[in-house]
Amino acid sequence: MFIAAVIMVSCGSSYKATDVVLNDVQDSVNFALGYVNGSMLKMQQLQEDSSDAVIAEFIDALQRGYDGKVEELSEVASVGKNIGFAIKSFEKNGLAENASWQLNEKVLFQGLVNGLNEDTTIMKSDVAKQFFQSQYQASMMASDSVKADKAIRSQCPDKAKTIELKNFTDSINYAFGLMNGSDIKMYLLASDSTGEEKKDFIKQINKALKMKIKNPQLMNMGEQIGKTIKDQEATGLVGEPKLETNFALIKQGFINGMKGHDTQFNQQTAGEYISNTINYLKYGDTKGEGERFLAANQLKEGVQVTESGLQYEVLTMGRGPKPQATDRVKVHYHGTLIDGSVFDSSVERGEPAEFGLNQVIKGWTEGLQLMPVGSKYRFYIPQELGYGERATGSIPPYSTLIFDVELLEILK
Repeated sequence: MFIAAVIMVSCGSSYKATDVVLNDVQDSVNFALGYVNGSMLKMQQLQEDSSDAVIAEFIDALQRGYDGKVEELSEVASVGKNIGFAIKSFEKNGLAENASWQLNEKVLFQGLVNGLNEDTTIMKSDVAKQFFQSQYQASMMASDSVKADKAIRSQCPDKAKTIELKNFTDSINYAFGLMNGSDIKMYLLASDSTGEEKKDFIKQINKALKMKIKNPQLMNMGEQIGKTIKDQEATGLVGEPKLETNFALIKQGFINGMKGHDTQFNQQTAGEYISNTINYLKYGDTKGEGERFLAANQLKEGVQVTESGLQYEVLTMGRGPKPQATDRVKVHYHGTLIDGSVFDSSVERGEPAEFGLNQVIKGWTEGLQLMPVGSKYRFYIPQELGYGERATGSIPPYSTLIFDVELLEILK
């Protein structure tokens, strides 16, 4: 139920959206990667506050994550910080992001600590969970919700204690704390025999509460993304060894995306550019090999070439009618790549295939209309008449395809 966040403090820098010089594909991919992610953050995280201050906090966090200036914490300590920042969010938005529920940190934290210490004097953990979930659901369905009073702030104590729950606000805060504390005890602190991890957990909650952060969740993302970008320097940007990281361009891309500055890319064109470029870098040799194969193949005796670039050989000429583009047909086929590897074959399955000519790749739609029923042709299909940049099954992007096709019947 808690919202993940990590401690970060903005340096208060001012970052401006601006066009950048993109000298090559490397530059463009780095910038586009930042832009598309910045645009997504704008839609998902900046709906309530897209101020320069919030964007600056994120960019500062991104930089610190990239520079390795991120505090290394144990799993338990990290959860403590996350919870601390989640509570800070509740101070503004209401308990558990429910605007109609007043946050009472004193009661909530006592419930949390009691849960950590397995103290069920006031309320059992399963009862707390059922109570909270039922009330949360009822609150979400209510149409007359009222904004909660100002949050009551406090620090997280370190000892279990029995307190009086005077009203609904106390009960819902306590239940929320207890159920989370019980879960944390069960899943994270089960092996904490000395209690040191529990102390560190509470310490990190209180440390996070003291920080002045506008959007903790966004700070967490900036920190983690920055670290991920740094890690990719060893393996290649987005896992592609041929792409080198240019953090300055990525960072500017984030700024432009978060501020909606779309003179060089928008979210769609940035995403498409990244996808197409990575496919080309990974499979460009496949495309080139196919083009060289087709150039040599068209010189072979018996090979004919259509205006679109489709190549074919007549292996057996039938005497039946030719199908139209809107017809359904029954065929046997055997498909290979230019290296001879089989990717699909109705012949090997022993069962003909049936389909409409307007439901298949362009090379088949065109080629089958050349065939009288009873014919068997061999098609050499350029990648642009096949699956193009898409990977399909065991067919890599940009693959030239070879099909032996026997037209058995035009279906009614």
